[in-house]
This record gives sequence, structure tokens and C-alpha cells, in this order.
Amino acid sequence: MFSLRGRGLWVAASLSRQHLPSARLSGDCSAPGSPHFDVVVVGGGHAGTEAAAAAARCGSQTLLLTHRVDTIGQMSCNPSFGGIGKGHLMREIDALDGLCSRICDQSGVHYKVLNRRKGPAVWGLRAQIDRKLYKQNMQKEILNTPLLTVQEGAVEDLILTQPEPGHPGRCRVSGVVLDCWGLNQVLHAKHKFYPGRGFTSVVPPPASQAEGPEFDGRYQKKKKKFYLCAVLPNPMDGSAVHAESVILTTGTFLRGTVVIGLETHPAGRLGDQPSIGLAQTLEKLGFVVGRLKTGTPPRIAKESIDFSILNKQTPDDPSVPFSFVNETVWIKPEDQLPCHLTHTNSAVDAIILENLHLNSHVKETASGPRYCPSIESKVLRFPNRVHQVWLEPEGMDSDLIYPQGLSVTLPAELQQKMILCIRGLEKAKMVQPGYGVQYDYLDPRQIEPSLETHLVQRLFFAGQINGTTGYEEAAAQGVIAGVNASLRVSRKPPFIVSRTEGYIGVMIDDLTTQGTSEPYRMFTSRAEFRLSLRPDNADSRLTFRGYEEAGCVSQQRYNRAAWMKSSLEEGISVLKSIEFSSSKWKKLIPQVSISTSRSLPVSSGERKVQALAPTYVMSAEGVIFVSTLATSFCILACQKQQQAPSSFCTGSH
Repeated sequence: MFSLRGRGLWVAASLSRQHLPSARLSGDCSAPGSPHFDVVVVGGGHAGTEAAAAAARCGSQTLLLTHRVDTIGQMSCNPSFGGIGKGHLMREIDALDGLCSRICDQSGVHYKVLNRRKGPAVWGLRAQIDRKLYKQNMQKEILNTPLLTVQEGAVEDLILTQPEPGHPGRCRVSGVVLDCWGLNQVLHAKHKFYPGRGFTSVVPPPASQAEGPEFDGRYQKKKKKFYLCAVLPNPMDGSAVHAESVILTTGTFLRGTVVIGLETHPAGRLGDQPSIGLAQTLEKLGFVVGRLKTGTPPRIAKESIDFSILNKQTPDDPSVPFSFVNETVWIKPEDQLPCHLTHTNSAVDAIILENLHLNSHVKETASGPRYCPSIESKVLRFPNRVHQVWLEPEGMDSDLIYPQGLSVTLPAELQQKMILCIRGLEKAKMVQPGYGVQYDYLDPRQIEPSLETHLVQRLFFAGQINGTTGYEEAAAQGVIAGVNASLRVSRKPPFIVSRTEGYIGVMIDDLTTQGTSEPYRMFTSRAEFRLSLRPDNADSRLTFRGYEEAGCVSQQRYNRAAWMKSSLEEGISVLKSIEFSSSKWKKLIPQVSISTSRSLPVSSGERKVQALAPTYVMSAEGVIFVSTLATSFCILACQKQQQAPSSFCTGSH
């Protein structure tokens, strides 16, 4: 049992399948001792979950602190993962044994590879995700990760000590101070507890109030919920959790403000309180703080949309999984949900332009996402143009549709009026209005490539706190921060991905050297070495390093990557062993222009032959093979020599 001591509240709950190590916790809830972990991760978003899981995989006793356990894995904005550039990050996260790629393969409702008209180096794996299913699967994974403890709580301050000699930094972080929980705070859990859900026990009220603090508990039979609130006689200012390394993944919660029309409310996202004290602490420490903004579209009732008049987009068949360890996704293509396309029009433009005075979010000087702008920004920047609106399902059994491309912060009644002007949405019912979020971020030039800060030793930042936008960018930073926080505890060299090794390296190098004044988004155009940084070879680039240098990769994944590497080497060896004269190659492949001036034999593995007719196919395992030419060479050569084609020729690898 782990106790949070706050202003008037004592809550007891076991939030993971394993108990806290007794050697690290002295006394009971009222004792002066405080728990100690190797790594503490603050924030349970996409960066936080990946960071916590990565640190635990590396062997560190890890604590994940989040406002609410039931929001772990929540997709706050769009119900999708991947895309151009972002799909590369997903593959690299998976190559380092991250979680989100595998969870997406278990939770998607529409899988598609974007940009297929171009070469495979810039293909973008993407999937529409079932929000509820993703959250369930992520919580199950996190709450059953060895060495990882999950605890509800809000961090208000950092515990600082003298700096370590030989390392840059003014001081060293040695833990966090939890927020004071209010008197009215309650812990509620379903009466029937489910394995891996987190709340495995709730302390009942004692028989006599003299035996402990004053309790106010009640059980509602109708709702099958038990509400427990306990009041301590002597409130405390807050409780401390000590750690060797601390990772902050605060997302949009640092002094976050939600905006709808002219109304503003302090919130990290709709319904969640912001982090004020921690933002003030970071500012006092000397970190350069900036302000960014983002937004989300309204949600529309599915049954109120006329899909029959809209352009329909079907998923790929076969579907390509994100994870290297999965041969296919959990759902067949014929059972997946379609997306639909509609467009804005002049009526939408008119409503926006006539009501700019009612939209404070647009007037703010904080920078918003350039590559995923609000509909107001698009109308202002590109007047008299039609803009795409993708209607995306939010889940298999969800009644909501997410209108991608319609992020808006107008007053709710004007949002409804605007929606009714769009084709197919003439009778649409808005269930939840769109809103904007303004939040603090810290200049990423204040962190190392390992994501450790310059000012405070052993303090790491990951996610939107570094000025990025998007689930994939946050998750990628989370993996790197988690690995390096663990390595820092064991005093090992940091794990750095360079620009030549991966898109993760490109992103972190961009942030730490150039900084950002707007939400940073990954694109293939940012990578100078994109021809070699393909989504299919992320495992060969990163898995072996992650296993040998960081210890974040499982033996199973390492063995699979080693098998794939040996299979590809076998195929290359087969290709190099085939030699014919140029004239013979011309006869074998008459559709390809081959010069016959060269008299020496030419190998099918030589660059000149490889470049003649490159046609690529992405298999279900995500491996790109040079199919047409290489397979033809191999099979033709075997036929000429009256041999059976090898397994590589027939594509069984």
C-alpha cells in the first residue's frame, strides 16, 4: 500500500500488481519516511507512458505519477497514429521496444499506408484508432509492466540538492513534492475490480473513528460504486517522493488554459486541472519559458451525418502493422471502418470572418501548429479556398465522428452553425464543441541530446514540454528520456540517436540545436538521409543498439531482428551469386534497357543492375523487398540452371 498525504486527505490504494519494495519505504502513512525510486515520471500521456515503460525495461524501479489512472492512454485530440514522417517515428519507437506501435496494432479500425505514389523511403504508415480500445490496452500494458508502479498524484515542486561533480548543471534533482489534495477529493472505483485496471483494493472505513482518521464513505448500490473520503486530523503541506532521475512529461498542463470563444478556463485539457506550481518552479530555476497553442475540432454524432453523398476511403488490403513483431493487425480489412471526405465552402468562410471578434484564441500571440492549423487560421491565410475535412470514426462502437481539419475555437453556437453549412453535415448534431489550449513550453535548446536538462542534473524533459506536437513525437521522446534516465542512474553513457540513424535523431537534433517557436511536427523532408532511413529498416538501425547499449529491447525482439538480418543477408548473397553477360540479361529482361557493350559478366547484385527496374512491395511484416527485379533474376537464374528457386526467391522470408 502506498499513501498520499495531502491537505485533508488520505487515500490508500494499490495501483500496480506489485507492491512497493519495503526497503525503500519506511514506516506507514503517517511516518516521516518517504518512498524512493530510481526513476520518477511525471505525466501519464504518450510521452510519460513510453518513458516509464522504457525505464522499467532498462531495469529501473520506476514510478509513474499521473492525475488520474483512468486517463492513461487517452487520445486527447485526433483518434489516429502515424502519417508521413510520423509513421517513421512509430517504427523507430517499436524498434526500441516501445509500446504505442504494438497497442495500435491491437486497437486500430482503419489502416492505410500514405504516400504510396512516391518511393518507399517516404511512405507513411497510418491508422485510425479506437479511442476506448487503445486506452484499455495501454492501461493493461502499463499496469502489468514489471518494476513499474503507477500512482495518482499531482506534482507541485522539485526536490533539489547539490550538483554532482564532473557534470554540468547548477543543481541536481532528487525527487518531487506532491500537490496538496483537497478536502473534497474522492477516490472512486468500480465495485467489481478488473485485473490490470489499477485499483485492486479500497480501504473500508474503520469500525471506530478513534482508530484512525475521520472517514466519510458510502456505497451506491445502484451505480455499484464506492466513494471514500478520509480527512486527516493534522493536514500536511505535501508528501515527497525521492528519485535518482526525474522525467517531466507535462503535455499541455503547464499553466494550461482552455479557450472557447471569449471564455477561458484553467485546464490542461477539457476537464483536467493545469499544473501551476510546477510551471512556477521551472521558471524560478531559470528555464526559458515560451507559450504555444493548439486546438481540437468539435465531435459530431455519427447518425446525424449523410455519408451517402461523401467520398469514401477504404482501408488497405492487406493492412500493414506498425510493429515489427506483428505479422498482421487484430482486425481484417473487410471489418474495418471507412473514412469519408467532405470540404468547406464560402458559407463556412463567411461565418468565421464575421465572428473573429468573438474568438480570443485566434487573437493570441502564442504560436499554433503551422501544419495542423485551425480552420480560422486556414481561412485567414488562404482566403477563397476550399479545405478538406476528413470524417474519421472514433471507435468500433462509438457514436462520434472526428472532423479532421475542422479545429475551431468559435463560440459553441457558431460552431454548430458552421458545421451545418458543410456538405453531408446539413443535419449534423454537435456533441462536443471544439476548443483551443494555450500552455507553457520550455525552450528545447536547454536540453542535451539525451533530453537531460543543462540547468538541473538528472532532470529530463519529453513531449510537448519541449515544443513538439503530436502523439508520435511525444512517444519517441518518451522512449529516449526513459532510457537515458535509467542509464543515468546506473552511471552509464547516454543513448543518443544521431541524424544519420533515425528520425528520432533528426527531431531531437532539430530541437536541441535550433529550438522552435511553433509546435514542432516531424516530416520526411526534415531528414537529409531519408533514402536510407526507411520505415522498413528501423529494426536493423536501432534494435541492436537498444539491446546492446541501453538494455531496453527484449530478447524476443532481438532474436527476431537478428533472424530478419540474416535472412536479408542470405538474399543479398543469392543475388550476388548470379552472373550473366549483358546480352543474356537483355534476353532475360527484354523490357529493360541494358547496354551490351560490356563483355564481362554482370552480377544481379551490382548497382547498375539493381537500379534498372526497382519495384518495391511492403509485406505484412513491414519489410521492403526489391521484388520484381530481384525475384525475377533469382527465379530465372534457377530455371536456367534447372534448380528449384530458393525460399528468398519465392518471398517466403
